Amino acid sequence: MNIKYKKLIYSIALDAVGLIPVPFLDFAWAPISSYVMTRMYKGTKGKIGGIISFFEEIFPFSDIIPTFTLMWIYTYIIKKGDDENEEQEITTIDV
Repeated sequence: MNIKYKKLIYSIALDAVGLIPVPFLDFAWAPISSYVMTRMYKGTKGKIGGIISFFEEIFPFSDIIPTFTLMWIYTYIIKKGDDENEEQEITTIDV
Protein backbone atom coordinates (compact mmCIF):
# COMPACT_ATOMS: atom_id res chain seq x y z
CA MET A 1 0.00 0.00 0.00
CA ASN A 2 1.27 3.44 -0.93
CA ILE A 3 2.43 5.71 1.93
CA LYS A 4 -0.06 8.41 1.01
CA TYR A 5 -2.98 6.00 1.39
CA LYS A 6 -1.65 4.82 4.74
CA LYS A 7 -1.62 8.46 5.82
CA LEU A 8 -5.23 8.76 4.64
CA ILE A 9 -6.26 5.78 6.78
CA TYR A 10 -4.39 7.22 9.78
CA SER A 11 -5.98 10.62 9.15
CA ILE A 12 -9.50 9.20 9.14
CA ALA A 13 -8.77 7.20 12.30
CA LEU A 14 -7.32 10.25 14.08
CA ASP A 15 -10.32 12.35 13.06
CA ALA A 16 -12.57 9.62 14.49
CA VAL A 17 -10.70 9.83 17.81
CA GLY A 18 -11.27 13.58 17.79
CA LEU A 19 -15.01 13.02 17.41
CA ILE A 20 -15.33 11.25 20.76
CA PRO A 21 -17.72 13.50 22.73
CA VAL A 22 -15.97 13.55 26.10
CA PRO A 23 -15.12 17.13 27.18
CA PHE A 24 -12.09 16.33 29.35
CA LEU A 25 -10.70 14.10 26.59
CA ASP A 26 -10.57 17.13 24.27
CA PHE A 27 -8.11 18.87 26.58
CA ALA A 28 -5.84 15.83 26.53
CA TRP A 29 -6.32 15.12 22.82
CA ALA A 30 -5.64 18.70 21.61
CA PRO A 31 -1.87 18.73 22.24
CA ILE A 32 -1.53 15.10 21.14
CA SER A 33 -3.30 15.76 17.84
CA SER A 34 -1.18 18.85 17.29
CA TYR A 35 2.02 16.86 17.84
CA VAL A 36 0.88 14.01 15.58
CA MET A 37 -0.03 16.50 12.84
CA THR A 38 3.47 18.02 12.89
CA ARG A 39 5.02 14.54 12.66
CA MET A 40 2.78 13.32 9.83
CA TYR A 41 3.26 16.43 7.69
CA LYS A 42 6.73 17.96 7.81
CA GLY A 43 7.65 21.59 7.29
CA THR A 44 5.57 24.72 7.49
CA LYS A 45 2.32 23.07 6.45
CA GLY A 46 2.69 20.55 9.28
CA LYS A 47 3.27 23.31 11.82
CA ILE A 48 0.29 25.31 10.59
CA GLY A 49 -1.81 22.14 10.52
CA GLY A 50 -0.72 21.38 14.09
CA ILE A 51 -1.84 24.81 15.29
CA ILE A 52 -5.18 24.49 13.52
CA SER A 53 -5.63 20.97 14.89
CA PHE A 54 -4.90 22.15 18.44
CA PHE A 55 -7.46 24.96 18.33
CA GLU A 56 -10.03 22.79 16.56
CA GLU A 57 -9.83 20.21 19.34
CA ILE A 58 -9.64 22.63 22.26
CA PHE A 59 -12.72 24.69 21.26
CA PRO A 60 -16.04 23.06 22.15
CA PHE A 61 -18.34 21.85 19.35
CA SER A 62 -15.69 22.19 16.63
CA ASP A 63 -14.81 18.49 16.72
CA ILE A 64 -16.77 17.80 13.55
CA ILE A 65 -14.06 19.35 11.37
CA PRO A 66 -11.90 16.51 9.94
CA THR A 67 -8.58 18.36 10.26
CA PHE A 68 -6.30 15.42 9.48
CA THR A 69 -8.30 14.39 6.43
CA LEU A 70 -8.43 17.97 5.15
CA MET A 71 -4.66 18.20 5.56
CA TRP A 72 -4.26 14.98 3.57
CA ILE A 73 -6.48 16.40 0.80
CA TYR A 74 -4.45 19.61 0.78
CA THR A 75 -1.13 17.76 0.67
CA TYR A 76 -1.88 15.05 -1.88
CA ILE A 77 -4.64 16.51 -4.06
CA ILE A 78 -4.61 20.31 -3.98
CA LYS A 79 -0.89 20.96 -3.47
CA LYS A 80 0.16 18.12 -5.78
CA GLY A 81 -0.34 20.26 -8.88
CA ASP A 82 1.70 23.10 -7.39
CA ASP A 83 4.60 20.78 -6.57
CA GLU A 84 4.76 19.55 -10.15
CA ASN A 85 4.96 23.13 -11.41
CA GLU A 86 7.69 24.01 -8.91
CA GLU A 87 9.84 21.10 -10.05
CA GLN A 88 9.65 22.26 -13.66
CA GLU A 89 10.88 25.76 -12.86
CA ILE A 90 14.63 25.96 -13.29
CA THR A 91 16.49 29.06 -12.24
CA THR A 92 19.77 29.79 -13.95
CA ILE A 93 22.32 32.16 -12.53
CA ASP A 94 24.81 33.79 -14.87
CA VAL A 95 28.27 34.22 -13.39
